[in-house]
Amino acid sequence: MTTGRIHSIETCGTVDGPGLRFVIFTQGCPLRCLYCHNSDCHPPDGGREVSVDELMQEIQRYRSYLRQGGVTVTGGEPLMQPEFVADIFQQCQAIGLHTALDTSGYVPIAAAQSVLDCTDLVLLDIKSYDPDLYHYVTQVKLEPTLRFAQYLATIHKPTWVRFVLVPGLTDPTDNVEGLAQFVATLGNVERVEVLPFHQLGAHKWAQMGHDYALKDTLPPSSELVDATVARFTARGLTAIGT
Repeated sequence: MTTGRIHSIETCGTVDGPGLRFVIFTQGCPLRCLYCHNSDCHPPDGGREVSVDELMQEIQRYRSYLRQGGVTVTGGEPLMQPEFVADIFQQCQAIGLHTALDTSGYVPIAAAQSVLDCTDLVLLDIKSYDPDLYHYVTQVKLEPTLRFAQYLATIHKPTWVRFVLVPGLTDPTDNVEGLAQFVATLGNVERVEVLPFHQLGAHKWAQMGHDYALKDTLPPSSELVDATVARFTARGLTAIGT
């Protein structure tokens, strides 16, 4: 019986993949993003242990509602528990449910292979294109994520790229243009989602006793979101501001 550690579940998610989705938030993440809204997912030994069988019983309760959507595993970083996620996805596909993996791509490709084999859609979070800025935002290196993105292209895996737009942080023109140019070289990206920064997770940083560096940062204006989306569409990509 395969088990894993999760932070929580969301039974009727609408923002993590197409249609209505059962969303599983896994526990543990190697990144420390300045704007993380699930900072309580960071410790790999937190959350609660569950078996895949338990999760599948819960998913089955919503199966009829998920026919036009599916199941998304996010985090944290799902690929820190590849056997657990692969087992979930294999069982979902066996009952006809679409599977989506939301990942930073900061993982060895070999470790991700078993999950990708049963993933219908990857939601790839690319936090920045400038290597120094990426490290400042996440505390890890950019290169593994770009390598992961290129691998997804080589295997023609349907992918949505997600970019969090933070005014005064990730919005420099060169950064956005560089990311747009890179994504345009991949042949498997179905769309780009520009995700406006928000403060919804700020209280978790306070609860954990951590300093929240973006406490004075406001969400981007609609004009900035539109301009950022336009930089991607100018490269021939389908892009939306959510």
